[in-house]
Amino acid sequence: MTAASPRTPAEIAELLAFYASAGVDDALEDTPINRFAEPTAKPAERRPAERAPAAPRREAAPESRTAPERAPERVENPPAPLSGLDASNIPDAPARAPAAAVPDEAQALLARQLAARATTLDELRQYMAAFDGCNLKFTAKNLVFADGNPNADLMLVGEAPGRDEDLEGLPFVGRSGRLLDRMLGAIGLDRTSAYIANVIPWRPPGNRTPTPHETEICRPFIERQIELVNPKVLVNLGGPSAKTLLNTTEGILRLRGNWRVHTTASGIAIPAMPTLHPAYLLRTPAHKKLAWRDFLEVKAKLRALG
Repeated sequence: MTAASPRTPAEIAELLAFYASAGVDDALEDTPINRFAEPTAKPAERRPAERAPAAPRREAAPESRTAPERAPERVENPPAPLSGLDASNIPDAPARAPAAAVPDEAQALLARQLAARATTLDELRQYMAAFDGCNLKFTAKNLVFADGNPNADLMLVGEAPGRDEDLEGLPFVGRSGRLLDRMLGAIGLDRTSAYIANVIPWRPPGNRTPTPHETEICRPFIERQIELVNPKVLVNLGGPSAKTLLNTTEGILRLRGNWRVHTTASGIAIPAMPTLHPAYLLRTPAHKKLAWRDFLEVKAKLRALG
């Protein structure tokens, strides 16, 4: 194969630059190439084949080798990590990713230990306020623990506080909170006859969705909170709350309106009704009728349980 022999070093450099800009990070050739060989071995193996017709050029190789060898190096260096030819890049990628995305398992274990240690809601709140294992705490203004009556038969759990909740330190006090108050009022309840909390007690920056790792770190706290309140009926406001506390992957539109069971660590089974989050209802008013049906089910269940 001598079709490439007429190409000049400048043409080869331009071709390699084109391949690099097009995302090409590996080459296929007619003959096998040892990717683990010394970097200087490849130019030494290829160039005699390309310049074999002219014997004198082999003596001049040290002078002509400089230009074509530097040009490919400038082109090949950027995509080298993608091709995986540089063995030093292999351990770096998996080593950096977990440190940025995966929380310390010791912090998750500490959260479980602190939650189990709490015997009252006041103790649980103190443990949560002192807990530094969740990164959300350092960007939030306040711990949003709960609101309402801890002796109520009904407990409602959302996902995470928003801006207004973060400022006041209470759950559901913004627009979605006012809608929730009206929904409770429609079945004859208010914040003095219900207890309201969130899976995540700290506001995520910019109201972003909490990561699965953040949710898992905070899960022991909300599960212990439910266990200490021991309501007769639990309402999961929105898909994240339902998925976390009911151990399911189904979407909220499939879950809502169907009674499920939340089982506490002590084995107590609490009837749970997944329903649409008030914030979702503000964006999709046509689905308020679905939430109304769910709350009628909750009212009937509370009445049946006395």
